[in-house]
Amino acid sequence: MSTGLLTLFCAAAFVLVWWLARSRARSIEQANRGQRLHSRPVYHGVYVALLTVIPALLVVVAWAIAEPFYLSKIMSAALPPDVAARPAGEQSLVLLVINSLADGWSRLTAADIAQVREAGPDVQRMLAAKDIFLPSAPEGWMVDIARDVSQAKSVSRLLATGVTVLAAVGGFFYGWRKVATGLRARNLVERMMLLGLMSASAVAIFTTIGIVFSVLFESIHFFSMVPVTDFLFGTVWDPRFSAAGSDSSGQFGVLPLLWGTLYISFFALLVAVPVGLMSAIYMSEYANERVRTVAKPMLEILAGIPTIVYGLFALIAFGPFLRDFGGSLGLDISANSVLTAGIVMGVMIIPFISSLSDDIISAVPQSLRDGSYGLGATQSETIKQVVLPAALPGIVGAVLLAASRAIGETMIVVMAAGIAANLTANPFEQVTTMTVKIVSQLTGDLEFNSPQTLVAFALGLTLFVITLGLNVFALHIVRTYREQYD
Repeated sequence: MSTGLLTLFCAAAFVLVWWLARSRARSIEQANRGQRLHSRPVYHGVYVALLTVIPALLVVVAWAIAEPFYLSKIMSAALPPDVAARPAGEQSLVLLVINSLADGWSRLTAADIAQVREAGPDVQRMLAAKDIFLPSAPEGWMVDIARDVSQAKSVSRLLATGVTVLAAVGGFFYGWRKVATGLRARNLVERMMLLGLMSASAVAIFTTIGIVFSVLFESIHFFSMVPVTDFLFGTVWDPRFSAAGSDSSGQFGVLPLLWGTLYISFFALLVAVPVGLMSAIYMSEYANERVRTVAKPMLEILAGIPTIVYGLFALIAFGPFLRDFGGSLGLDISANSVLTAGIVMGVMIIPFISSLSDDIISAVPQSLRDGSYGLGATQSETIKQVVLPAALPGIVGAVLLAASRAIGETMIVVMAAGIAANLTANPFEQVTTMTVKIVSQLTGDLEFNSPQTLVAFALGLTLFVITLGLNVFALHIVRTYREQYD
């Protein structure tokens, strides 16, 4: 069985075992009328089902992780010596052909395999008709290795199925024997659930740590080639290297990218903060329930629109409109500019501010409003002097969250601001951001250990530090100015 089928087997086993164990607990309770079960029958069912499924799922996960390494080792060991001596990039292409052919081996007949060995002109078309897509036509020795890999995969999945079933059966019989009147099934289930919650938290934490350290190690590798000072304080971004043998090298100054990132985000916040905050005030303080029910979901739809759609809107509609409008006023506004990207991005992040601010303002106790009205204040004075100061920490947090979202945006910048790394204060000119350059530096045929590629990790680390600083600052604001109410 494949990993997906084994997972479905575990899900079906959980339901079946839960029903059987619950029924057994009920029958035991009926047979011992003078002695009640410590836990309800449903907990006995969940306990036995968890003992059945958890070992099986652990086997499935371990097998899914180990099988690719095992098959890759088989393919690498079977490569001809001349192929094994090729660069890593060429070897990966060969392994991709073999692996793709092995995945679709069961769909090939003997005639198909013979045609593949002959390497005729229509081989790839024939394979594509059987949903086998190869980057290049396979050679005869690739077919032999693909056959061995397919057989090894079949044996591996057969063993995985057997071990998974054995683990499930073993866990089932162990739990089945435990079902009794004195079994503290509820306590054991709660411990298992607590362990599951802790494991989920650990996965999130270790994933974050892994991302940080992977970016950090590659950044250190980059800084071993390019000085940190040249990266942080350089004013020219030109990562291209000259011809081999030349002493000149590319320039990796991050200041133009950092300036473009912050400049576009500044214009985005100029649009989003007033509109979002005033929308939140209206919906929470002035709008009736009917208007709020319709207006808030419609406003939040903006957050669900893909950023590529915003980028296309800026590219084909809003950018040319700004250019023509500026031309009528005698201004030279580029269709791709800071202003275009900032305004469109500001529209995109309006829901982040309006929705969060609305919830925060609505959470201010009504007693504060009633006290202000009792002192003779009007509704507008109450909002300005009482409600907004009480909600200020949360509003600041919403603004900083929107700022983090703007800093990390890519598609809108690519289509609305361009890709030119300019250190300019003119909002009518093109600039670019760090996220755009991360994408551009990781695409292409460059070697992964070259400075042109590793600089993407340094840019990612810089972005991480910036967004982390914004989050820490938002947490400091909330904790410093937070007001607690009874």
